[in-house]
Amino acid sequence: MTITLITGANKGIGFETARQLLAVGHVVYLGARDVERGQQAAAALGARFVQLDVTDDASVLSALAAIDAAEGRLDVLVNNAGILGDGTLDGPTALRAFDTNAVGLVRVTEGALPLLRKSANPTVVTVSSSAGSFWAVTNPDRPEYALPLALYSASKAAATMLTVQYAKAHPSIKFNAVEPGTTATDLTAAFGVGRTPEESARVVVRLATLDADGPTGTFQDESGEVPW
Repeated sequence: MTITLITGANKGIGFETARQLLAVGHVVYLGARDVERGQQAAAALGARFVQLDVTDDASVLSALAAIDAAEGRLDVLVNNAGILGDGTLDGPTALRAFDTNAVGLVRVTEGALPLLRKSANPTVVTVSSSAGSFWAVTNPDRPEYALPLALYSASKAAATMLTVQYAKAHPSIKFNAVEPGTTATDLTAAFGVGRTPEESARVVVRLATLDADGPTGTFQDESGEVPW
């Protein structure tokens, strides 16, 4: 059985990624900050719930300790938790955006590395965004060009760079970042755009189910590698 942890998975792309991975036989640990919502989501899917707040070191370590005690390893980590960081552009908002979208990735990945090393095919997928691609945000033909989300874009650029650096530092583990596509979720509700989470989750699932000889250190969308 493939043991998988998905952060921020009680709704949206994370929830749908959990559903699709369960369908192909993964044992899925659904990580969520809110206990009640997380338990309800896990029960609806038949997943296993762990309380996990990516901005809290103790919460992250407790979640991974629970998985270690139950499974003894982790095969797939999906770093999905994220926030827009919209509204007032100030220090506290910036700290919150980076703490969730970039520092949270470090917290969870560092905590998970000992468990991933016990896997025969360890894989880490980071849900990033082409809003953090210099190529996309400077291209007038791209929707990211006019996206008014400085902190989201900057923190997602950091998330992609962290993914590449982790791939270089840990060649025995596959690390890839993914642009899942503009998706209609609570995160994007204010913009009134996007396709279904089901469609976008397929991109995440593809990278979460790579063979042992699959790529690492890439940033991809459904069409392949994305310039950034």
